[in-house]
Amino acid sequence: MSGHGLLDGKTGIIFGALTESSIAWHIAEACDREGAAFALSNAPVARRLGNMDALAEKTGSPVIWADATSDDDLADLYETVEEEYGTIDFIVHSIGMGVNVRKDQPYEDLNYNWYQQTLDISAISLHRIVHHALESDALNDGGSILSLSYIGAQRIFSKYSEMGDAKALLESITRSFGYRLGKRDIRINAISQSPTKTTAGSGIEGFDAMYEFAEKVSPLGNASAESCADYAVTLLSDLTRMVTMQILYHDGGFSSMGISDEIVEAMKDSFADDADDEENDA
Repeated sequence: MSGHGLLDGKTGIIFGALTESSIAWHIAEACDREGAAFALSNAPVARRLGNMDALAEKTGSPVIWADATSDDDLADLYETVEEEYGTIDFIVHSIGMGVNVRKDQPYEDLNYNWYQQTLDISAISLHRIVHHALESDALNDGGSILSLSYIGAQRIFSKYSEMGDAKALLESITRSFGYRLGKRDIRINAISQSPTKTTAGSGIEGFDAMYEFAEKVSPLGNASAESCADYAVTLLSDLTRMVTMQILYHDGGFSSMGISDEIVEAMKDSFADDADDEENDA
């Protein structure tokens, strides 16, 4: 897609790009295409896990390493951002990790230290990022803040486990901050994205089943990371200056569906196979 200059003259910071499969990576590419200048940030541990230097070179962006769960790191980050850009117009939060999920700890028997880490990394980090942006006066009036969520915040997907709680908290923080930020015409929204084949998604047991189920139910199929990035651009642009406190589904229609013909046919085949197995056992 060619650029339309939707973000010409705007500056910002994008948290969470790790590899070429990361949604934040695609958002950064789309923001660059639309004329924005921005810094990239991730936790220092990501230095050895991802390839942010390549993205930084491609988009002409500085990389500022900061742990989004650390108040000191975030305070230093905004000081550096202001030295680079002055004040900024947008923030993208694309950070998440389910520690119990990754360690295959079932929801009914969570390790609570890991659970707290999950909430801190995946949700409370949004609050910290916004808090320090306001405290440092880094964010311009009329700016836009955007995070990434999933329908698991609203519905139960068994393998999503504690991440459902984290995304529910993330969405609540979005609404709670929205009222307060509105006094400065700053908007904050979350995109509830289709299951997407990212590094984070691959860490969820049963992800392939979640992905294929959504693909068969959604009228348009699953939304890709690239299309999510295009949608994100609109929410960072002035075209959506009156949209705030919203959880915006970008999922090919999945959130409005119950069951599809494809799933009905698949279940019919499954039931037929089960009936045959029962007859053979008899």
